[in-house]
Amino acid sequence: MSVQEYLDKHLLSRKIEDAVNAAVRAKSPDPVLFIANHMRKAVSSVITKIKARQILDSRGIPTVEVDLFTNKGMFRASAPSGDRSGMYEAFELRDGDKGVYLGNSVTRAVKNINEKISKALIGMDPTLQTQIDQAMIDLDKTEMKSELGVNAILAVSIAACKAGAGEKEVPLYKHIADLAGKPHLTIPTPAFTVISGGKHAGNNLAIQEIMIVPIGAIRFDEALQMGSETYFHLKAVITEKHGAHGCNVGVDGGFTPNISSIREGLDLVKEAISRTEYTGKISIALGVAASNFCQGTKYDLDFKSPNKSGQNFKSGEEMIEMYKGLCADYPIVSIEDPFDKEDWEHIKCISNLGTCQVVGDELLMSNPKRIERAIQENTCNALLLKINQIGTVTEAIEVVKQAKDANWGVVISHRSGETEDSFIADLSVGLSSGQIKAGAPCRGERLAKYNQVLFFIDTGLLFYIIANFCISLLVGDFSFTKTVFR
Repeated sequence: MSVQEYLDKHLLSRKIEDAVNAAVRAKSPDPVLFIANHMRKAVSSVITKIKARQILDSRGIPTVEVDLFTNKGMFRASAPSGDRSGMYEAFELRDGDKGVYLGNSVTRAVKNINEKISKALIGMDPTLQTQIDQAMIDLDKTEMKSELGVNAILAVSIAACKAGAGEKEVPLYKHIADLAGKPHLTIPTPAFTVISGGKHAGNNLAIQEIMIVPIGAIRFDEALQMGSETYFHLKAVITEKHGAHGCNVGVDGGFTPNISSIREGLDLVKEAISRTEYTGKISIALGVAASNFCQGTKYDLDFKSPNKSGQNFKSGEEMIEMYKGLCADYPIVSIEDPFDKEDWEHIKCISNLGTCQVVGDELLMSNPKRIERAIQENTCNALLLKINQIGTVTEAIEVVKQAKDANWGVVISHRSGETEDSFIADLSVGLSSGQIKAGAPCRGERLAKYNQVLFFIDTGLLFYIIANFCISLLVGDFSFTKTVFR
């Protein structure tokens, strides 16, 4: 084949002429670079290679990382991980060989990506997220993704989403917003973990976490400052009352003072807030995870104290009275999983009080069938979305829409086993969730998410920044709702 025949076959003469004309119109000071970029944009991107590996998450436990290649570049993503809560969430595939990483290796999931998923997706357009996710779901053929593993599927789904944004040359949050049909973007209000308990800490506190919510902040950078300063004031308070050992941290960065009652923890946080300049601007949220200490129809608030366990059992009705008292005495605006995941009736009772936002985590497990039941029965009024419980970006978008259509709040959440991947920050902005929960304002894998939201502010793009709008809507108090146009 002659040079001219080659040029004619691939229409190169016309394409090069178009690129040169574009460079002339743009008066480019570097025509070679301009023409190269112009030609690159003219090539439609496809997935050319997918390579997975095993890495360690923030707990030192294996998880899956993926490099997805297109003819525009390489896009990396990793799967978060948490303690499996039950049969209603997607299945995380692990090897089970107790002699290697105590059974937690994910080489089977890695192999599934490298040998099965990659073959199914190579050649696909990375902007077609729905088709990519559906191809993996079809390949898996199980309801809970137990064949390929949700850790395999999710890592690829996130990497493909990043590649789609790269192909469109738009920020990741904008690509997610386009996929979800969201024309208006919202910066989320953060909920910072400051005290850890439950299964996340070695103290005697039954509930999983106490969080602070900077409802008085009108910008995210201000909210982050309020959270950080309060965190360090709390460190000083704990040191004074419990010694420096009380400032050890749990898996998500919250302090772990050796306390056994919720009120003890709330008093510590309340005093820390009083030492700041933000009194009245910071509220409190509780992550209870009550399934961890539910025994039959009662709740053992001393389950972590072997010598006392059984002495502080409470019935569902007594738990409701306890929560009512806590909400009356402390500025609590949100309670997550206040009862066992199958105690629908008592969750509904506390939700119907209208005292605060009631968030479903283990109750819902990001499962659309559980969410639909909760909507029909008015069980709770907010969804905690953990993307590895549902498994793909497309399905995450769908359950958020399901929740928002019911006028629920949505909290985009991290997991106990995190990586430096900041995807959930873009997800929260792109889906206008209004709320994000990514742990304490310390530890790199937690701050990666908060710092990514700061990046959105610094870009100078126009956002509707609505501080705590979702919570204010749910509790019927608009006194702390603020709208800022940037």
